[in-house]
Amino acid sequence: MASVKEQFEIPSRMKTWSMVLIAIGVIAFILGLVTKGMSNDEHEKAIFAGTLMYNSIFWMLICNASMFFLCATTLAMGGWHAVIKRVPEAISTLVPVFGIITLVIFIYVVVTDRSGFVYEWVNKDVVAKDHILQGKSGFLNPVFFMIWSILAIGLWSLLGYRMRKLSSEADERQMDSEAGKSYIWRSTVTAGLFIVWFALTVGSTVPWFWLMSLDPHWYSTMYSWYTFASSFVSGMSLIALWLIYLKNKGYLQYANENHLHNLGIFMFAFSVFWTYLWFDQYMLIWYGNIPEETIYFKHRVQGAYKGIFFLNIIINFICPLLILMKRAVKRNYTLMTFMAVLIVFGHWIDFYQMVMGSIRPDDAALSWLDFGIASLFIGLMIHFTGKALAKKPLVSEYHPFLKESIAHHI
Repeated sequence: MASVKEQFEIPSRMKTWSMVLIAIGVIAFILGLVTKGMSNDEHEKAIFAGTLMYNSIFWMLICNASMFFLCATTLAMGGWHAVIKRVPEAISTLVPVFGIITLVIFIYVVVTDRSGFVYEWVNKDVVAKDHILQGKSGFLNPVFFMIWSILAIGLWSLLGYRMRKLSSEADERQMDSEAGKSYIWRSTVTAGLFIVWFALTVGSTVPWFWLMSLDPHWYSTMYSWYTFASSFVSGMSLIALWLIYLKNKGYLQYANENHLHNLGIFMFAFSVFWTYLWFDQYMLIWYGNIPEETIYFKHRVQGAYKGIFFLNIIINFICPLLILMKRAVKRNYTLMTFMAVLIVFGHWIDFYQMVMGSIRPDDAALSWLDFGIASLFIGLMIHFTGKALAKKPLVSEYHPFLKESIAHHI
């Protein structure tokens, strides 16, 4: 069983690349702060804040999707993921890290953006003259916004930590029947609590507060599901990338093409699900042609964001549909790596237009700041995920479902 207790050692090349990306990101942040964040032009300040926001929200949500994946499969009594579960566990350790960054950004926006260039509802004078914003002021206000954001991120982090701590018990000793049942039961209860909280936040309120309220007069009942689908398919792609990386480095000997195939199925299925939501949200609003609903799509379909808006369909639907449909592709390391990177990039672009399309509707040009801040989060993700992988054995030797996972075949 020595091979099961394999320990990941962070390669020097990984350390170097993560530090380089973080350095690029820090330089971009400092330059952005000086040229935009400290500018006298409120529009420039809003662009700086918006760039920080969509990057932090996107990367935090896709890392949180890893814990959602673990909790969902735990509740389903799935055993196939036991040999790869340390990968999503490691990725999920980024939630409190990115969560703190996100909260700092929100505080910065709420405190400094009194003119309402990012969140219009922050400006009390604007709210006082707008009956729609007055009607939403009971929940759409700085105090409630920050409290709910802290609760959302805090409980994601706490319950995620609890799941990882329970997982560590499977490294310590052989479990008899009763111990195994107790382990599964406690994991199931914690997973259930996480799923309930996830549904109340990512599945409903959090996208309303953080993203949809950038256009406070507009609303869509599909918006939260749309955001969830985007973050979940990106999260599955991120897990696939780390799995392939570890396999190429000689780790995770019990993981095979069947486990990668399952991740490919998730990537394919939720690309289709995301497209279903994309089309339904757009089609119903287009068909209804109600001014307060169409305002969101006006500059995204006919204005500066038209190219990016429809590029989403090519990257996030047509490519996954045509490429991931075949069984052989989902078992091919090279093609799966390409598709995983493409999907993550495509949904990062989607979050860009979701946020910047509201903050800067007349200009859709991606700049050095966008890619610089993205490199910061990617560097942090690589650094902290690598550290988390190195702290535990990559396979839980005494997990009750380990044999089932090793024998997994589809």
